[in-house]
Amino acid sequence: MTYQESAIKKIVLDVLKPHEPSIIEFATTLTAINGIDNVSVTLVEIDQDTESVKILVVGNDVDMVRVRKGIEELGAVIHSVDEVTVAKRVKP
Repeated sequence: MTYQESAIKKIVLDVLKPHEPSIIEFATTLTAINGIDNVSVTLVEIDQDTESVKILVVGNDVDMVRVRKGIEELGAVIHSVDEVTVAKRVKP
């Protein structure tokens, strides 16, 4: 067994989003990205025009570029990466 580059397995993001789309649509859209197995979105704070949410993304090989693009396409912005879990990829 040999090891290759690392893969992101879990990431927690602090995100600022508009009221629409809903957190349900937000999670569903992100789950459709290849390499992502599940997404959890937690509402942290509601302001007049925006919502602050924590997004937990879990998968075998989370592509942060695609995640960021998906979030931005939904009209939101990543404030911070609050947690990340990375593992070595095993090459068969």
